[in-house]
Amino acid sequence: MPLIELPRVLEDYFAHAETAPTRAGRRFTITLPYLDGERLDRLQWWWQVSTTQEQLGGDETVAKLRAEAVGRFRRHIERWLENTGQCFHGSGPIPCIGPIEAAPATALPEPQVANG
Repeated sequence: MPLIELPRVLEDYFAHAETAPTRAGRRFTITLPYLDGERLDRLQWWWQVSTTQEQLGGDETVAKLRAEAVGRFRRHIERWLENTGQCFHGSGPIPCIGPIEAAPATALPEPQVANG
């Protein structure tokens, strides 16, 4: 079973938000909510744009850094799923998490006995 078996790409389930800006710049979060049985949980990724970066590159820099953060978050999620033996699945608006189903064991061939 694949690590992510959802009807849409994983990034479609991400929620993006900006926190209050600081002197150092702007801070953002990317959140992935998921259901673990009946319990709602989330994974979250933080990223930021410094004041200097924003002044030098404007909206293009923010968009580029956002795309990089989304890619890093996705890789983090994939590694986390692999390391914990879990997968995302489901068809609802919030992904469900569960164990990766073990592949069925392949039957070994019967040993052959020589006649004679």
